Amino acid sequence: MTPPNDKLAGHLNVRTLGSTDALPVAPALGVSLDAAHMPRESTLVTHRILLISALAVILGAAAAWVAQLLMLLINLITDICFYGRVSDVLGPHARQGSFVLSPADNHLGAWVILLPAVGGLAAGVMARWGSRAIQGHGIPEAMEQILTNESKIPARITWLKPLSAAFTIGTGGPFGAEGPIISTGGALGSLIGQLLRVTANERKVLLAAGAAAGMAAVFGAPLAALVLAVELLLFELRPSSLIPVALATVTAVGVRYATYGAAPVFPMPNVIEPGGWALATYVMVGGVVGFASVWVTKAVYGVEDLFEKLPIHWMWWPALGALVAGVIGWIEPRTLGVGYDNIDALVQGRFGALLLFTFGTLKFVSWVISLGSGTSGGTLAPLFMIGGSLGALLGGGVIDVLPWFHVDIRIAALVGMAAIFAGSSRAFLTAIVFSFETTRQAACLLPLLGGCTAAYLISALLMRNTIMTEKIARRGVRVPSEYAADYLDQITVGKVCSRGVHSLRADQTLEDVRRWLSEGSSQSRHYGFPVMDEAGQVKGLVTLRALLNPQLHGTATVAELATRAPVMVNENHSLRAAADLMVAQRVGRLMVITQTAPHELVGMLTRGDIIAAHGKRLREGSRSRRHIRFGKPRKPTRRA
Repeated sequence: MTPPNDKLAGHLNVRTLGSTDALPVAPALGVSLDAAHMPRESTLVTHRILLISALAVILGAAAAWVAQLLMLLINLITDICFYGRVSDVLGPHARQGSFVLSPADNHLGAWVILLPAVGGLAAGVMARWGSRAIQGHGIPEAMEQILTNESKIPARITWLKPLSAAFTIGTGGPFGAEGPIISTGGALGSLIGQLLRVTANERKVLLAAGAAAGMAAVFGAPLAALVLAVELLLFELRPSSLIPVALATVTAVGVRYATYGAAPVFPMPNVIEPGGWALATYVMVGGVVGFASVWVTKAVYGVEDLFEKLPIHWMWWPALGALVAGVIGWIEPRTLGVGYDNIDALVQGRFGALLLFTFGTLKFVSWVISLGSGTSGGTLAPLFMIGGSLGALLGGGVIDVLPWFHVDIRIAALVGMAAIFAGSSRAFLTAIVFSFETTRQAACLLPLLGGCTAAYLISALLMRNTIMTEKIARRGVRVPSEYAADYLDQITVGKVCSRGVHSLRADQTLEDVRRWLSEGSSQSRHYGFPVMDEAGQVKGLVTLRALLNPQLHGTATVAELATRAPVMVNENHSLRAAADLMVAQRVGRLMVITQTAPHELVGMLTRGDIIAAHGKRLREGSRSRRHIRFGKPRKPTRRA
């Protein structure tokens, strides 16, 4: 077989590679079928997966070390700014293991108000003279590059994003470190994909692998990181993308375990399986938090809109937002910095009702205003603190009023954390798996599933875009929100092609063909006709336009017009393979042959046939009817 045009090879997917099912099996086919173009049957992966997987493993290790370096830099800046030393991070008396230094124990008094503003100003300066792409929490920017720019992130983001985040968070900004780390890992994967000769799809996989590895390295949650990549970055579920990303996350967590050990990031006391009333309560908690997730998302972008109206340059906005964070941090120091210790306290049930209310409210105000100002920082940790506080408050209220429900405030807090992330980002599976992997409490899985489902339902009903997609949706980028099996891949060509198509003999003259066309028979109402030789073998195809070309004399034969090699498809091929072949060969119709007798023409497949096949899918999704009825069937009544 002659391969497709090299210029179009990049447009072909895995369905066109990897087997020899399309090779001619009958020697009598001769030159005509040897030159034919035909899609090959699919294989799950090709040998390229080995190269991409090897790069993903290297990328996973690199992202893990970059994540540790960023956490070290954040801790170092925090130690210098809030405690005037480096001994907590560097030196013989430095704390060991994985930790995030909290600024909550500082003794700076009112001076603490200015520190976040310094970090915000640094982020604004870097954004103005470096790249404005470092603003935000990282994941939407990565999504935009995947959807609009073939996953090509500028190389400078690889160091600008973590550096700006380190200054912002290290000086007390109320953000998580996970967003910048995910963004940095993705930028590193994109950089590797731009340095090497890979396709845009492979570059996307490398970007997702780097981003997922960064998240996995921070939280020790490889499965949650993999699911996050699927739900928010890859927008697909294929072996060619899952395998490299999974290997990257495993490698990153392996590096974390080798460095810090395998303990859960958010250690939680063992809890018992909930009863029926408790489970119903957790679902209710998830629903209420789902409403809160909608309000939180709208609040973030509402504040962003307000900053857009300020009569000063956007470079100064992060500093203004950070001033508010500084004031709130002076009132409640726990709102400053990453705050992973606050998540520990929530899942361990150490916060009282008053503290839950004040801390959750102040953290919400501080984070929303700071993030809306356009600074650099993550969303996951703040959302967990806000949702966890609300979940614990609701659970505590049920405990006081209905103690026989046996609600556990720690599970309620965990459900609130997961539910607010599931509702605001709609990364439904990520929220559940992440909460389990970071606490290792199997008894929480059912409450998490129920609570996150309720939040997901509320969010899907009330909010079109999410906290991850609203920003880029405003720029006109359409983000996939559903993952469904390809309908065209489920239908074979033989089920929809036009059969019994009239063929023309190669030795017929145009005069004879035009006379037949003028008769107006039903078989002549096509826009293309197959051409057969004297032995009944397919020679090619001629279009109606060519046959009626007035510049061609009537004595010319049909064979003189059928100069292009046949473009064929097997009747057992899928419509997706056929559609891909049409695009690759730039044709609007394909000849259909059989597997057992490739010299026999079955029919023709046109673009109209493929479009008509979608009609069944649309009817299945929109038409509702009852197929089983009880009782006596009603007799049809005549209308007068």
